[in-house]
Amino acid sequence: MSSELEPFVRRALEAGQPRPTITLKLRAAGWREDEIAAALGAFLDDDFPVPVPRRKPYLSAREAFLYLVMFLALYISAFAFGNLLYVFIERTLPDRQLRYYSGGAESVRAATAALIIAFPIFLLLSRHLQRQAERDPVKRGSRIRKWLTYITLFVAAGTLIGDLIALVSGLLSGELTTRFVLKVATVFFIAGSAFTYYLWDLRQDEQETRP
Repeated sequence: MSSELEPFVRRALEAGQPRPTITLKLRAAGWREDEIAAALGAFLDDDFPVPVPRRKPYLSAREAFLYLVMFLALYISAFAFGNLLYVFIERTLPDRQLRYYSGGAESVRAATAALIIAFPIFLLLSRHLQRQAERDPVKRGSRIRKWLTYITLFVAAGTLIGDLIALVSGLLSGELTTRFVLKVATVFFIAGSAFTYYLWDLRQDEQETRP
């Protein structure tokens, strides 16, 4: 939010200006709807003579650490799960032009170990942070949480775009085998699931924080 918008809204509310009038004036001045909503949402909407500021989200260093570990565990789990599916595809539909297959037992053990460790950590931290947000909904608006969510969306979107590029490239080159399509579908499923869930999560935040 702009440093000059919230003080203006405070002064306008103190002067007794109704919220619809403030909204119209800010629109005329070129402010976006989300900026106007955020500025008005920073103050309680009631008949108290002085604007009452809402409590702003604050995230402690401990909670920021938990969010960082949670998203790290998510990335490790997604990579390990995708690696396991790749191994399964390679073994089910081997490339007969290759004399040996690089994804052997060691690759399976490493991916399985990563899933056994990382995925439960992700689930536990996700549940713990969700319970904290239920007790204190203001924490859902924390910047570190939103930044990490948007970074995850960015990574997932980039993966999906690269996956579709690989699919189209394989189609144009005539190398669209069942093995190749299954690998593309694996990446699309994992990245698409993460993208869909966290996009939905952000939209839920917007609906809950909307004044």
